[in-house]
Amino acid sequence: MKRKIRKRGRVPFIGKIFAVFLAFIILFPFYWIVISSFKTSDKIVHPDLWPVKSTLAHYQQLLSTPTFVSGLKSSLIVTAGTVVILLVIVILASYGLYRFEFKGKAFLNKVILLAYIFPGILLVVPVYDIMAKIHLVDSYAALIIMNVTFAAPFCVWLMNGFFASVPKSLDESAALDGLSKMGILLKIHIPLLKPGIATVAVYGLISAWTEFTFASILVISDEYKTLPIVLKAITSSYTVQWGQITASATLAMLPIIVIFAFVGKYFIGGLIAGAIKE
Repeated sequence: MKRKIRKRGRVPFIGKIFAVFLAFIILFPFYWIVISSFKTSDKIVHPDLWPVKSTLAHYQQLLSTPTFVSGLKSSLIVTAGTVVILLVIVILASYGLYRFEFKGKAFLNKVILLAYIFPGILLVVPVYDIMAKIHLVDSYAALIIMNVTFAAPFCVWLMNGFFASVPKSLDESAALDGLSKMGILLKIHIPLLKPGIATVAVYGLISAWTEFTFASILVISDEYKTLPIVLKAITSSYTVQWGQITASATLAMLPIIVIFAFVGKYFIGGLIAGAIKE
């Protein structure tokens, strides 16, 4: 019986071959971009799997370009602001929505994801009109507001599974000990919801770091342009500098790869756990 169980638990050889092939298909484009950024300009188009002659010239040129440095700074500011505000809003909204009873709660639970029915591109004109009326066009605040607005509904829904995993008896016991509602959230829920909070943070970080549509509409001056807009300007230039393009793409990927390397398991596990309801 034990032998049968072991055989069933083994991955078939064809499955391993398919997994290796799939990993190669996914990872090879990233590998090609990275090694191309270290090639000399005359060797980038050559199909060399490793640069014959390495150079850091593309990175030096890129980091000495004020537009790229400004775009990197803008992306860091917008991403950090988005993650912080998103976490505050999502934690408070999820706590109220999934731990308290109030009229219309069931309806709100069902319609919370309606924000994703309409493509974001349809909202460009009304969003620009609203931002212009409140004088937020060409500012970090406009980008942060839009990032939080589009990420919050999914993150609130995602946190449902995490709050459902915390027994309500803990809330009752803490209330008997004299803790307020906010005290229960800070001392009971947040320590237990760290995987969910990490998931929301990573989701907000990725969505803010890669957002392009509203950044291209709401930002005019170079001071507030984020990295995706700067990369678009580089690729749209009359003379295509493939070295700078690959170097900029590598630098744009690097923060996400580093962060995901440390919290990726929490993000994947959080997506699975957050989708499971009682």
